[in-house]
Amino acid sequence: MNSALIVLTTCPNSAEAKQLATGLVENKLAACVQLKAISSIYQWQGEVQQDEEIQLVIKTTQERYTAIEHFIKQQHSYELPEIIALPVQTGSDEYLSWLQG
Repeated sequence: MNSALIVLTTCPNSAEAKQLATGLVENKLAACVQLKAISSIYQWQGEVQQDEEIQLVIKTTQERYTAIEHFIKQQHSYELPEIIALPVQTGSDEYLSWLQG
């Protein structure tokens, strides 16, 4: 059964993003984490905000999700970090097998 999952979060800067990504991989919560610079426009405390952020694309499994959510909440500097999980519908058998660990 395919339990691959993509988890998304953002960080305010590259240093925090790299630290979070490294911790996720070192703790075997993610097989891979990709980092990319993005611009975010969002509502926060009744005002429209605009920030440059680093998005983390966390490649993992459903079984690891709860631990990942806990890890992000403990390590993140944001009061309310984005933590969104997307199921992977399909992929190459070899890659999905590697992702499972």
